[in-house]
Amino acid sequence: MVLAAVFLIAGPLIAVMIAQVTGLNSRMGWFSELYQLVVFFGLTAVLLIAWVVLFERRPLPTIGFNGHGLKRFLRGYAIGLGFLLATIGVIWVAGGYRIESGGAFAKAGAVAALVPIGALLLGFIVQGSTEEIVFRGWLMQLIASRHGLVVALIVNAILFGLVHAGNTEPTKELALGVVNIVLFGTFIGLYAAREGSLWGVCGWHAAWNWLLGLGFGLEVSGHVLDVTPLFVDLTTTTGSPWWLTGATFGPEASVVTTAILLGGSVWVVLRGPFKGHAIPEAVAPRSAETPEAPAT
Repeated sequence: MVLAAVFLIAGPLIAVMIAQVTGLNSRMGWFSELYQLVVFFGLTAVLLIAWVVLFERRPLPTIGFNGHGLKRFLRGYAIGLGFLLATIGVIWVAGGYRIESGGAFAKAGAVAALVPIGALLLGFIVQGSTEEIVFRGWLMQLIASRHGLVVALIVNAILFGLVHAGNTEPTKELALGVVNIVLFGTFIGLYAAREGSLWGVCGWHAAWNWLLGLGFGLEVSGHVLDVTPLFVDLTTTTGSPWWLTGATFGPEASVVTTAILLGGSVWVVLRGPFKGHAIPEAVAPRSAETPEAPAT
C-alpha cells in the first residue's frame, strides 16, 4: 500500500518538475488538462510497469494485460458509456438537469471544438487506465494473493475512495461521492476479477470520465473541464436536491449512481461463481512442436 502511494505521488511530482523546466506550467485551458491527464498519470503508469517488469520480473499479462485486449477494451468502453448514459438519463427524467447551452455542433467552429474533445478522450484513456493499473491490476492482486479476493475487493475499494476524498472541500456531497467511488471500486474490481483481465475496466473507467466531462459538461469527481461539451452543456435545475444531482461534486455523488453501481455489482456477482482469486487468466505458453496460429 505504501508503495502504491509512492507511485501515485512520484508520477505527478516528476510531471510538475518537467512542466517547470520546460515552461509547460504556463499553458492554460484544455492543454493544461491534457498534460495532467497524460503526463501526471502516464508517468505513474510507467513507474509501476517498470517496477513490475524490472523488479518483480513479471510480464504484463500477470497484471491483466492479456489476450483479446482491443475487444475487451472496446466492450468495456461501451458498457461504461451505457452506465453513464443511464445515470444521466435517470437524473434528467427526475428533473435534476436542464440544458444550459448547446454542444460543440451547435456553435461556430465545430471542427475546432472537436480537437480538445478528441485529445482529452485519449487523455482520459491514460488517466483511467493508470488508476486501473495501480488499483486493480497491481494492488488488488497483491492483497488477494495474501488475503483472498473478498478482502482484496473491500480494501482496494476503500483505498480507492480515500484517494478521491480530497477532491473538494468537505461537504455532504463529497461524503456521498466518496461512498459511491468506493462502490465504483467494488463494481470495477468485481468486473476485473470476473473477466480475468484489466482491458475491460480500463475501457469502462475511461468512457465514464470522458462522457461525463466532455459529453455533458458535468463535474468529474468535483472537477469541471473548461471545454465545450460534445452534446449539450447540462447544469442542475434550480431547487433540485443535492442528493439527486450530486451538486458541486457531480453525478458521482448522486443516489442514482449509488443504485446503478449497486445493481451492476449484483449483476456481476450473480453471473456465477468466481475462480476464487483476482489473478488474470494465464497466457497459454507456446509449444515448440505446435506452429503459431495466424492472427485473426
